[in-house]
Amino acid sequence: MLDDVLRHLEALVSFDTRNPPRLIGTGGIFDYIRAQLPGFDVDCIDHGAGAVSLIARRGSPHRIFNVHLDTVPASAAWQADPLALRVTEDRAIGLGACDTKGAAAGLLAAAARTSGDAAFLFSSDEEANDARCIAAFLASDHGFTEAVVAEPTGCEAVLAHRGISSVLLGFRGEAGHASGAQAADASAVHQAMRWGVRALDFVQSQSHLRFGGLTGLRFNIGRVEGGIKANMIAPSAEVRFGFRPLPSQDMQALHDDLRGFAGAEALERYVETFRGPPLPAGDVAMAEERRLMARDLADELQLPVGNAVDFWTEASLFSQAGMTALVFGPGSIAQAHTADEWVSLDQLSCAAGHYLRLLS
Repeated sequence: MLDDVLRHLEALVSFDTRNPPRLIGTGGIFDYIRAQLPGFDVDCIDHGAGAVSLIARRGSPHRIFNVHLDTVPASAAWQADPLALRVTEDRAIGLGACDTKGAAAGLLAAAARTSGDAAFLFSSDEEANDARCIAAFLASDHGFTEAVVAEPTGCEAVLAHRGISSVLLGFRGEAGHASGAQAADASAVHQAMRWGVRALDFVQSQSHLRFGGLTGLRFNIGRVEGGIKANMIAPSAEVRFGFRPLPSQDMQALHDDLRGFAGAEALERYVETFRGPPLPAGDVAMAEERRLMARDLADELQLPVGNAVDFWTEASLFSQAGMTALVFGPGSIAQAHTADEWVSLDQLSCAAGHYLRLLS
């Protein structure tokens, strides 16, 4: 069966689904997937801005398998063509091979060898933090009660992970000559740097917090822009940052704290550009109930249960909508988003074996 998985993976990797630039349409990789699913009712929908979903259904399933087909851009550090799958003695190397085209290949191979009830939701906007595909699916009269979301989890069922929030933060300054005494306080770049120090100190103060096997608050300042040149006081600056709270932390309270570290006179805007709930979603009582239901589902599906993880997945959106959701797929998150991304052949075989059993 591994040969079939690798054949599908070679084809899937060859399609350029990098996101950005969000130039994904209903043809290409979606035409390929359609052709691999005879006997399925298939509906392909373009939600705009490179967000395309394909729903395939056979029989009357109540569980849906979700896989995203978009990838991050390839860095200059790749040693070979990222869109040409390379297979070595123990690994398959290619853009998206781990995150998450390997899972898609395993599902296609399993679907071809089975005839039982099955449903797949393939999407193309997960890497954009713009969940149009999942939102449209959840807003529809879909009839499903369970979701298995593919992400690299080492072929273990993950029942809990952090939430996520991304923010655009703008600072205002007062332009002038850098020789002036007012430069220290008037520069928007200086204000942004002071905010960053306060934010990092705050994050450090959260390091003692625990939830399951997770510790502390994850936080990253991903981009800082501003100013004109060294001898001019910066009139504006922009910071893009994100944080990933524990399931037990209050997302809004964290926003209030982080916003408060910027002086009111310097803060031009604070805009949350994306928010994803933790898994399981809901208040403490509801989240625990959903975690136990996901644990029961993993046991029913005979999937080994892994630890909670730091990365975010769209499984939390299914959970927030009231479905029982877990995360499961081949590979390790350590290989996702890296140059020469890879997934082990053992992991591909393991996942495909589980998919074959679940779809039979």
